[in-house]
Amino acid sequence: MKKLLIIEDDISLAQELMVFLEKNGYAAEYISDFDNIVEQMILAHADMILLDINLPAADGQNILKQFRKESDTPIIMVTSRDTEMDELISMSFGADDYITKPYNPSILLLHIEAVFKRLVRNETEARLIYNGLCLDVNRAIMSRGDLELELSKNEMAILTYMINNQGRIISRDELIGYLWDSEEFVDDNTLNVNINRVRKKLSDMGLYDAIRTKRGQGYMLI
Repeated sequence: MKKLLIIEDDISLAQELMVFLEKNGYAAEYISDFDNIVEQMILAHADMILLDINLPAADGQNILKQFRKESDTPIIMVTSRDTEMDELISMSFGADDYITKPYNPSILLLHIEAVFKRLVRNETEARLIYNGLCLDVNRAIMSRGDLELELSKNEMAILTYMINNQGRIISRDELIGYLWDSEEFVDDNTLNVNINRVRKKLSDMGLYDAIRTKRGQGYMLI
């Protein structure tokens, strides 16, 4: 069960929202002491935070900015402010969504579910699967079974591109162009070195001859 943390200075509203969320399948709690809010947010280990902008001890946007230095827990800003500038500032400080008061609780619930769905989609897109190999794009780690290996930035870029283009011949110029666009300086020798390293790591994972050289044409991940 996902846990939501409510940061709202209207305690009756916070309690009503907590009951509503619990009726809809979430665990929920609220903060009533607004001292050391960022520390309380971290210690709560919530899956999502509903953060009011107007708080007695501090501005919610500043709290958001401080919290983002410590955690990427999703945050929806909930506020009576409805200016585009407030929304712009909140989103630029790292808010995942923004909803204004007064709101229909069912609409808030849709916002919560939308953020969770987006996070799941992003997490799925950050992992590529190839013949039992899991490539974690964010962490630059490849794993298969109990074995896990780290990849350099170039190795990661090459393998990502090859998995996304599996079964197609990829020319050397195409790979070099892709790495160049990724702000990595590469030449023929650098490409050779990194291709060989990727081959070696795939072999270590039990995926032998996964990258085939097509003489005069390029490479293919089979």
